[in-house]
Amino acid sequence: MASEPFNSSSSSFILVGVPSLEAFPTCLGILFCSGYVIALVGNGVVLLVIGLDTSLRDPVHCFLGMLAVIDVVMATSVVPKMLGVFWLNSVEIGYTACFVQMFLVHSTTSEESGVLLAMAVDRYVAICHPLRYRAVLNRQTIAQIGLAIMVRALLFMVPLTGMVTNLPYCRSRVVPHSYCEHMAVAKLACADPRASGLYSVVGSSLIVGMDVAFIAVSYGMILKTVLGKKARWKAFSTCGSHACVLLLYYVPGMVSIYTQHFSSGVSLRARVLLADLYLMLPTMLNPIVYSMRTRQIRQAVLKMLLPRKVHA
Repeated sequence: MASEPFNSSSSSFILVGVPSLEAFPTCLGILFCSGYVIALVGNGVVLLVIGLDTSLRDPVHCFLGMLAVIDVVMATSVVPKMLGVFWLNSVEIGYTACFVQMFLVHSTTSEESGVLLAMAVDRYVAICHPLRYRAVLNRQTIAQIGLAIMVRALLFMVPLTGMVTNLPYCRSRVVPHSYCEHMAVAKLACADPRASGLYSVVGSSLIVGMDVAFIAVSYGMILKTVLGKKARWKAFSTCGSHACVLLLYYVPGMVSIYTQHFSSGVSLRARVLLADLYLMLPTMLNPIVYSMRTRQIRQAVLKMLLPRKVHA
């Protein structure tokens, strides 16, 4: 029954979970549930302190808030359904729900990359042009940056979603994945899915390539500015956490994208686990590696938890 063909948009897909690890649903569920709880608590605390503490209104705090919202949406779009698959054997996902999930997963990854670029620009302006920091990154500019990040994600995902939903699905409805990953679903079509696959690879490569190039330029200019200046070198040291987040996000992300499309030599289980961890790890660790290493946010969290012992 799991391999039963279908040709109606009212039908559903069946999610496998992690191929060849179906015998360990409890362990997998505990792993991803723990990660999800950490992501929700960490990002929730960041959003709470930014919302409540009026001193946290610098551009960097706005970008951290954007990153936290994106991380919550990214994790929530996949983990609850994954837990249903692992723990409740709720393996079916509706046709429309599957493509909504696909849209959310891939659009939020584009948005996260855009916010990481915005953070690099924020550090460049703060360190290289400190006297103009608030003038350059004012509220209007931050709103425009946020809008541009969302529009770019939409411009990338709307055509891709249209291409995948317009494919005729008349083969097996079993998705060998733990969520509706684009290529895992497109390969079930009874038409050639290579056009959408090529669009996805080229689009993802352009987005990541552009963002990484601009981030590298920003950090190159920052490094040039701080060399030989102790005060500014101390400010540059705060960029280390940002660099950790960049590596954590881009390296597994691009490996995951390319292994999904050029999968020779990489087992299906490894590809699915890599794709899952690529979505989970940044959402878990971003609040710890980045936000909690930002002094003002760390102090605000301590002030909220220990109001009588910590003073501004």
